[in-house]
Amino acid sequence: MKYVEALRMAMIDIATDGRTIFLGQAVRENGTFMSTTLEDVPLEKRIELPVAEELQLGMSIGMALAGMIPVSVYPRWQFFLLAANQAVNHLDKMKPHVIVRVGVGSTTPLDPGPQHKGDLTEAFRLLMPNTTIVRLENAESIVPEYRAALNRNGPTILVEIADLYAS
Repeated sequence: MKYVEALRMAMIDIATDGRTIFLGQAVRENGTFMSTTLEDVPLEKRIELPVAEELQLGMSIGMALAGMIPVSVYPRWQFFLLAANQAVNHLDKMKPHVIVRVGVGSTTPLDPGPQHKGDLTEAFRLLMPNTTIVRLENAESIVPEYRAALNRNGPTILVEIADLYAS
């Protein structure tokens, strides 16, 4: 199975849980490499947000505290970096049930430059010791890791690698 197909399957799988809600930029409309993985998730489970990364994670934390399981989508680590206050000071310390999808930007067919392809996984592991952070290195790990995140009692960041979407 291909990487992107596994992501689509994982999104359909976790969307069947009545508590999940997907939010972020380009979750209802195409616009990022992650958008295509949500095409089969019902529109009523997807909330499109403006470019407001810290607000997005704050909303996700609030939704989790109200009993929902938000799946907060950040196509690049550099975008998630703008939500670091919420991530480090609230998500990691309060440990609400939030699933964060974050991407390592692609380098092919066009290199987008260092501001869009960085991998901050290790840095955030140091900053967030109470959060499970998993780098999705292959298609076979994707569905099991998303199921584990759904069943875990606490925050999970799942790191997707854009260059693997074509494999």
